Amino acid sequence: MKPHSIVLREFGLISCREGMNTIDRAYLPQKQFEQLENFVLANQQENPEFGQLMTVSVMRGYGKVIKAQNYVGVITLKDGTTIEILPKISSVSYDEEKTKGEMRKLLVRMLRSLRSVPYKSTQSSKIDAEKLPLFEIFVRMFLDEVFFIVRKGLKCGYETIRGNEKFYKGKMLFAEQIKYNSIHKERFFVEYDEFNVNRPENKLLKSTLLLLSRKSASAVNQADIRTLLVLFSEAEPSRNHEKDFTLSCLERSTQYYCGALGWCRIFLAGKSFLSFKGEEYASALLFPMERLFQDYVAKEIRNVLSPRGWYVSAQESALYLFDNPRKFKLRPDIVVRKGEKTYILDTKWKLLGNDPSQNYKISQSDMYQMYAYYKKYEAKNERVKGVYMLYPKTENLSAIPNHCSDDGVNVKIRFIDLLQSERAFIDFCGNVENNT
Repeated sequence: MKPHSIVLREFGLISCREGMNTIDRAYLPQKQFEQLENFVLANQQENPEFGQLMTVSVMRGYGKVIKAQNYVGVITLKDGTTIEILPKISSVSYDEEKTKGEMRKLLVRMLRSLRSVPYKSTQSSKIDAEKLPLFEIFVRMFLDEVFFIVRKGLKCGYETIRGNEKFYKGKMLFAEQIKYNSIHKERFFVEYDEFNVNRPENKLLKSTLLLLSRKSASAVNQADIRTLLVLFSEAEPSRNHEKDFTLSCLERSTQYYCGALGWCRIFLAGKSFLSFKGEEYASALLFPMERLFQDYVAKEIRNVLSPRGWYVSAQESALYLFDNPRKFKLRPDIVVRKGEKTYILDTKWKLLGNDPSQNYKISQSDMYQMYAYYKKYEAKNERVKGVYMLYPKTENLSAIPNHCSDDGVNVKIRFIDLLQSERAFIDFCGNVENNT
């Protein structure tokens, strides 16, 4: 059976029922469906939190279904079948192919904003996010990082070599010389240092390039992989990945390798944000949308406000809910300061509803959290001028009333239009400066 390929967005369903072929309802043949089901069940047994990624259930009219949850990325089954899960940036879709392209482009932008992980390449001129499969986009981003390293120059280092050579170099190892060369006077068992490209970093890059040369189906990616393999021809592949990861980037002069090595860890070990079991069924590169949205918003707000003299802090953790004993650390997503003004922002990857009687689907615990942020920062003599909760824009819902308490707490709900994000962040930051 030929490999299958499906694309759906968060909270979409996968079923064996034929005829399902939309961005929210996808069809997989029985054999591939069972592979995916086994992958999901194997991970749920190992880690109950895997339920945040995918669930298996029974739905009337569909039978057994697998539902995508809060993670996006790509799952590859053993027969080559791929399941792409893209961000849900709108609740309805009129042009699915256009929507898929927009979601892929958004995901690429978000990946570049993640903190402490390798998705920051600005070199990706060859990425056609609207048409390329998600896996090939990931490969492209890795290759751009490697080309960046090549342009800066491959780092060389001294490698200790022990061997039975035809020349004398370094120091003689007398025990081995007696053992191996008692009748071969023309040979020397020596140990010496050689200056070459066989550093742990280059070995890992070589191994990843060799792996992707077997997996990538993109002609452009394959051509660039071949080019890079020629440039890494003098480097050996890594024989012990974990050891080489431990030894890599220990010097300040090799920090420019970190982005590409982050991708190496993902491709070689299958580690994105989760470690997965059930590799006999599938492999996965999946990322939490809550984290993607949080880091993306923080980066874009910093880009707008920092040149205007504002200080933007992400994931600040200086305060606790209780001071004696110091317990329950507070960690607002974004804190913005200028002079004596402080603004506290939290991001929520959730599509709100338009029913006031249901509180627009705003979580009560989130409101408690925002109230606590305001009170604790005020208690530390900071003048909190505004508290904001930021959500992705939802159709038919452009504004929600501010939530005000009689003790001065005012929580504002605002929306970010991710399809017009540049304009949206400029407008929002203008509102922050004007306290509106």
